[in-house]
Amino acid sequence: MRTRRGICYPRADVFVDNILVKRRDFAGDNMACRKRQRFLPEIALKSDLFDALPDDLVISILSKLSSTARCPSDFVNVLITCKRLNSLALHSLVLFKASPKMFAIKAKNWSESAHRFLKICADAGNGEACYTLGMIRFYCLQNRGSGASLMAKAAISSHAPALYSLAVIQFNGSGGSKNDKDLRAGVALCARAAFLGHIDALRELGHCLQDGYGVRQNIAEGRRFLVQANARELAAVLSSAAASNISTRSWLTWSPHRIPIPHPNHRHPTVPGCPLLSDFGCNVPAPEAHPANRFLAEWFDARGGMPGPGFRICSHVGCGRPETRKHEFRRCSVCGAVNYCSRACQALDWKLRHKAECLPVEQWLDEEGDGGEENGAVDGNDDAVAES
Repeated sequence: MRTRRGICYPRADVFVDNILVKRRDFAGDNMACRKRQRFLPEIALKSDLFDALPDDLVISILSKLSSTARCPSDFVNVLITCKRLNSLALHSLVLFKASPKMFAIKAKNWSESAHRFLKICADAGNGEACYTLGMIRFYCLQNRGSGASLMAKAAISSHAPALYSLAVIQFNGSGGSKNDKDLRAGVALCARAAFLGHIDALRELGHCLQDGYGVRQNIAEGRRFLVQANARELAAVLSSAAASNISTRSWLTWSPHRIPIPHPNHRHPTVPGCPLLSDFGCNVPAPEAHPANRFLAEWFDARGGMPGPGFRICSHVGCGRPETRKHEFRRCSVCGAVNYCSRACQALDWKLRHKAECLPVEQWLDEEGDGGEENGAVDGNDDAVAES
């Protein structure tokens, strides 16, 4: 490997000449002789210890790097180092172990080369690359068949976000007509994703059980799933904060007035805290959105926030899914100003911001003076769950 001065570290087996060095004892007699090896700079320039490393060792190191990459540039810097690293970094084993953050491509940086790189990673069997490219093709590039097949490929390898996205497609009949809805298939996919620990899928399954949507109604079991979803969401936020050395005392401290907390999504710079304890005055920030959902939001924001004439985008800040046909998403039954791709997005956005923006609800609460259970069943199911 070359140093900053342009020379290379010499190989251990390269030397030019032997110089005999004599050592004398105190009496002046020759005590011993040894040879000293000397290297010449012009020969050292032709050697490189990096070339002597076996490919298996370099691939193992690159696999560790790709699995721990925090952004795409961590891996791109390796590709542009030299030809050998470029070829070994594109090995299928290295791409298979790539981390989700390595595919966190911004919509403004989307290009044919980025598309080609995601395709190479998907062909290597990386489930996250299959899911990300599938979402981009299905919703952004409007290549429904290819996008759905890539998400199905990720779902076969038990990729929870892909399972949940396919469930949303089945619930809405996305990419087809209203008659293409398959509620039972959506519930089955949600159940599998919830089993794998996907929080939104668990919340969606809870609402389906409560409403009897695609499955036999079971209110008690649905409420239990919603409580589990809130608890898992709270645990995920606190664990990520602990890993980032962020103090959580202010989140879990009693506060009668909910304090807005900065949200990572640029569409809503400040939003109130979200999950389990938010109704009791504790402000816990919303979980970070998946890179694929952030890409969708950035993609359509750059195009005026409209996926097409008459089409709408899910109002939940962490979703970004657009309609594939008119009137595909459900609207708020009270104000009609917001629309959602799923019950999970509807309930979560109610906590995040819509609870304070839905004016007819506030007027109704002032008139009735009690918690508003009817609207809770529509927009704010988690309110009743958190209080139980």
